[in-house]
Amino acid sequence: MPLFWRIFLLNAVVLIMATALLLGPVTVSTPVLLTEAAVLTVGLAAMLVANALLLRVGLAPLQRLTRAMTTTDLLRPGHRPAVGGRGEIAELIATFNTMLDRLEDERATSSARVLSAQESERRRVARELHDEVGQSLTAVLLQLKRAADHAPPGLGEELRQVQETTRAGLEEIRRIARRLRPGVLDELGLASALKALATEFGGPGLSVRHRLDGDLPELDRESELVIYRIAQEGLTNTARHARARRAEIALRRAPGGVELRVRDDGRGIGVAPEGAGIRGMRERALLVGARLTVDRAADGGTEVRLAVPVPARFPAHALVPAREAAPVPVRESAPVPVRKSAPAHAPPPP
Repeated sequence: MPLFWRIFLLNAVVLIMATALLLGPVTVSTPVLLTEAAVLTVGLAAMLVANALLLRVGLAPLQRLTRAMTTTDLLRPGHRPAVGGRGEIAELIATFNTMLDRLEDERATSSARVLSAQESERRRVARELHDEVGQSLTAVLLQLKRAADHAPPGLGEELRQVQETTRAGLEEIRRIARRLRPGVLDELGLASALKALATEFGGPGLSVRHRLDGDLPELDRESELVIYRIAQEGLTNTARHARARRAEIALRRAPGGVELRVRDDGRGIGVAPEGAGIRGMRERALLVGARLTVDRAADGGTEVRLAVPVPARFPAHALVPAREAAPVPVRESAPVPVRKSAPAHAPPPP
């Protein structure tokens, strides 16, 4: 039973018992007149109504605090119950708000460390794919080519088919390595990286457009990486779940910063709880003090909006991966065996 009804019913029982004592022969020596009983009954009803109103007003801050405690999401900061007046309830609300501030700071700091480690691991895996697997497959391609050139016609055709399959696997590995570590972002900047992202996701079943303002403010590398990763995740969700035919990436100047928008014409976002992809985007947005909204677009489909402030607001002790030089691509037509070399400034493997 809610606290309001427990207090109200207890007070009502006390008032009814007091009224009964006033009307009973134990406390009254003469019979009570009908008018007196009516006045006492009306007075009892008025006191019960006043009691309910006072309880409703007095417990309203506690109800707001209860709603805030059940709906608070650390990935959506800024929502706080208002502290009104004085007293124990106001002190409790202020303490709760202070606790939320501390939890949000700790969550942002831990998310920064986790995502920094994730980016470092992505770079390591991409480097291993490029330097180890990629070069091994390149050597296999060269050996298959030499074997096909000297093999009988029937066997040579089969070797060429194996060569094409191996080449397709090598291209897929390179594509995965590029997505794990966007070298174009370091080399050519955010605009070129977003254009390359639109080209990568575009295909026969999905047309991806890009609209990028030319007068964007200067962004730090951390903000650029957050924008790129959220755009990448948004297009990934579109390609996997939206059943869309058209999508668009837009990056424009906004008051106080820049705004990224990724939208599609698919089936739209459902009412199910947010998955790991969207929550991951919210964690990335918190790293630079950005605001992320994921909602149904006005004309159908899904729209992801990211408002990034300039300069970015980093959480305390945020760890951001350092810039790393892109690896040198390996050419398949090299006549001599390829020598492996570590990329410049590469961090040691964990």
